[in-house]
Amino acid sequence: SQSLSSVGDRALQGHLGHCKLTLTQHPADLVTGEGGPQTGTMTECFDCDNCKESLYGRKYIQMDNGPYCIPCYDAHFANTCDECKELIGHDCRVSTGPRGQAGWSPGLSDLSSSVCPPQELYYEDRHYHEHCFRCFRCDRSLADEPFTCQGEELLCNDCYCSEFSSKCIACEKTVMPGSRKLEYNGQTWHEHCFICSSCQQPIGSRSFIPDKKDYYCVPCYESKFAPRCTRCKKTLTKGGVTYRDEPWHKECFVCTGCKTPLAGQQFTSQDDNPYCIKCFGNLYAKKCSACTKPITGFGGGKYVSFEDRHWHHNCFNCARCSTSLVGKGFIPDNDEILCRDCSSDL
Repeated sequence: SQSLSSVGDRALQGHLGHCKLTLTQHPADLVTGEGGPQTGTMTECFDCDNCKESLYGRKYIQMDNGPYCIPCYDAHFANTCDECKELIGHDCRVSTGPRGQAGWSPGLSDLSSSVCPPQELYYEDRHYHEHCFRCFRCDRSLADEPFTCQGEELLCNDCYCSEFSSKCIACEKTVMPGSRKLEYNGQTWHEHCFICSSCQQPIGSRSFIPDKKDYYCVPCYESKFAPRCTRCKKTLTKGGVTYRDEPWHKECFVCTGCKTPLAGQQFTSQDDNPYCIKCFGNLYAKKCSACTKPITGFGGGKYVSFEDRHWHHNCFNCARCSTSLVGKGFIPDNDEILCRDCSSDL
């Protein structure tokens, strides 16, 4: 914002930048008398220091090097308005005495004391008539308004915000400089306009989850969209496992028999219920007729079946000589199986 200040008693404050605008007092002082600045009226020989014309009966301004008539003072010492390019006369000044007295400015001494004379303003070494210091867009006076400078243009607060400030994607109103806002994915919201699409409460600085053009606070998104564990029915907010196309918490996916967690482990199922290898073998697997241990088939294990009996591959051996009978002929002998050589010795 811009900062406005005066050499006299008047101070104007802007709010959009760091520049300084000043109401200036000309480098000359009016001849002063009781009650404030006065022009002088001479009763003896007294000439303008520039044009040498007599100042008898005329208003004049006293400079350090001598008195000047009003026209010479304006011609030599007045600033040029940056807007209209015309001289800013001596009558555009800040008064230190009551307004409306003789000597305030030629042509205004007959006005009421409630009339405020024009001021000279300057901003960054540029001088303006008070009525020329206006917004480039809407032409409103900036003498008593917050303003900013955009390039070479002076803009009032409203015009600057309308043209250069971002607009809230929700309410389509300008996000005023200095106000609290939220930005996401190149879009801007007033803080109070960024709300959950479900509960309609402001999200503020809390975490949120985008879903197409909608935004949800975490509790609402979990309630509305997040998958639920097949076992405990609670939402899955982070990593889980899928079994038979159903989601499970890792801690909920356990062996039906011993309750050991199965995530990352080998398992099988019986009647759609998951089991670890050990429990499945003990409860449901065939037992080897030789070693009586379960035949699970995991780990590439193979087995041999004969009638209602089963053997691990490495257990299917001749009962007499222990020769492997896998892929060979054999002779059953009651509960034993024999190779042909051993059976011929019977």
